[in-house]
Amino acid sequence: MKELSCRDAGFDCDTVLRGETVDDLLDQAGPHAKQVHGIEVTPDRAAQLRTLVRDA
Repeated sequence: MKELSCRDAGFDCDTVLRGETVDDLLDQAGPHAKQVHGIEVTPDRAAQLRTLVRDA
């Protein structure tokens, strides 16, 4: 299991996404980022997020 925290990405948000793979997390991160933070997860941003994924 992998996880990605919005706080680790620099947002004032308590959301922690969890998934089996990094790709699962990025699939969740896109809609969350757009709906909650008003931003798009571009390929560059996705590459940055990949560095913040940790084992749950």
